[in-house]
Amino acid sequence: MTSGSAGPMAPDVVGVIGGGRMGAGIAQSFAAAGASVTVVESGERAAAAAVERVAAGLRRAAERGKLTEPVERVLARVATVESAGALPSRAALVVEAVPEDVRLKAEVLAAAERAVGEGTVLATNTSSLPVTELAAALDHPGRFLGMHFFNPVPASALVEIVVGPATDEATVERALGWTRALGKKEVVVKDSPGFASSRLGVALGLEAIRMAEEGVAAPEAIDDAMTLGYRHPMGPLRLTDLVGLDVRLAIAEHLHATLGERFAPPELLRAKVARGELGRKSGRGFYTWE
Repeated sequence: MTSGSAGPMAPDVVGVIGGGRMGAGIAQSFAAAGASVTVVESGERAAAAAVERVAAGLRRAAERGKLTEPVERVLARVATVESAGALPSRAALVVEAVPEDVRLKAEVLAAAERAVGEGTVLATNTSSLPVTELAAALDHPGRFLGMHFFNPVPASALVEIVVGPATDEATVERALGWTRALGKKEVVVKDSPGFASSRLGVALGLEAIRMAEEGVAAPEAIDDAMTLGYRHPMGPLRLTDLVGLDVRLAIAEHLHATLGERFAPPELLRAKVARGELGRKSGRGFYTWE
């Protein structure tokens, strides 16, 4: 553990599988807390892009006075490797943050388990896929759980800790300590479709999309109703753009299959995804992004 004057401490060594927006944010958060972080990203270009995402996030944190060390010093604690099999064996924690595909997640988690030591906690950052199903790919499911971070990770105050039937209590306690070491608050939920956050968030987002589809109000007005009327920090349609319409559709389809018709994806959502209007990452969703 990295040393501190008091309170929980971050792990000394952390692995992050996937260097996209979420993975880079997770890597940044742990590196800023003092951990040495190894990011798994295949290919030289993808690895360089992952490091640049971490660097850009650190620069933003520094500009806002949220970083206690120089950017270069924190960034020096971030390294990349080509595969999960190359993760450091002494990692205390490995967080998987690859796309929401059960087979892909199970594959990289199993590879990570083979690479690390017996004391390593494995975690998935999935926002909706069953932790129990992913645990079935592992030899030691007791040291596996969900650590669902929120976007943007460095600024978000929440981590959803998802506990599967096989998860050991000691694994949960370690995850809670690491969450608090990042300065974040945890909510602990049992493994169930959509957990707590995605189930509630998607329900609100889908209804907002239906309202836009029906012409009840413009997207800006729907969002203002929630930000000004209910003090939500961001409206459900702008949040959908931030998360990605394709990601929201995939989660909705999973919840539709497991929880029923109330999570049926609106046709407007399907149409936008089919047109490539995926939100901020494509430049257009319910809003136009530069």
